[in-house]
Amino acid sequence: MTEAGPDPLRIVAVHGVNNHFGSEISDTRIEELRRLKAAAWTRQLSQGLGHTVHQLDLDFAYYADKLAIGPAAHGADGRDYLDSPLAQQMLTDWAYELGVSDQVVQGHATVPLRALSSWVARKFDLAEGPLRVFLRLLFTEVSVYLEAEAAPARHAAREEVAARIARHQPRIVIAHSLGSVVAYEALHAHPELRPELFLTLGSPLALPRAVFHRLVPTPLSDGQTLRGTRPPGVTRWVNITDVGDPVAVPPQLSSFFEGIAMDHPTVISGLFRFHHAESYLRSATTAATLAPYLGL
Repeated sequence: MTEAGPDPLRIVAVHGVNNHFGSEISDTRIEELRRLKAAAWTRQLSQGLGHTVHQLDLDFAYYADKLAIGPAAHGADGRDYLDSPLAQQMLTDWAYELGVSDQVVQGHATVPLRALSSWVARKFDLAEGPLRVFLRLLFTEVSVYLEAEAAPARHAAREEVAARIARHQPRIVIAHSLGSVVAYEALHAHPELRPELFLTLGSPLALPRAVFHRLVPTPLSDGQTLRGTRPPGVTRWVNITDVGDPVAVPPQLSSFFEGIAMDHPTVISGLFRFHHAESYLRSATTAATLAPYLGL
């Protein structure tokens, strides 16, 4: 009789921006697409680990349908400013954090999207056209989520992620990009959720004003600076940031949050793959972080 192997490692994955499945689709179709996404994340993690997908039991927490994003956010219509004043202000805050030049700012309170995407593309050696489309989408989705502390979209997205974690009971929560913000708030709101590892990838959690100062719970003063905290039910928090990822700024979360065990600035991928979840999931740094939980 063959002995049964160890139980698969349970993981809940929390996606970032540009993961909307489409509007007015059935719950059945959403579940089908969720399973496809879960399978894709499983394959990508397994490729990085160099081990079979059967060792991973991954559930995909889908919240993008809770954020009502209009079609204009997904296109490149030539407009130089974002529709939402909050999204435009967040874009400007991000530009200043990156050290955007005075020539781009030109003394205005807001930074033109075209000028900013051109500047960022040159600095980080990225493709300007796709970058401009991505920035419009990124800051539109982030502003919808963070618009107000009690906004229905924020509560719904956070509770959906918390529900998936409660249902799947994972040892590990992996959250990418905006998903790291949603998962951070979900885990704080539900301290009964107790994953052993909270792994954040390409996270903008520390972005001043645009994200950090809007978090729930509000970062508290340690006497000199504001500091966020590790969610109370999380045993260990590890953060991985591609040093060429301009979305994940400032890159080291441990300068802004208490309780981070490891903060890895590393090289994940070049060109426009700088912020893709796939690149982070396949990386050697992610594999090394997960390996102990697989007994490797």
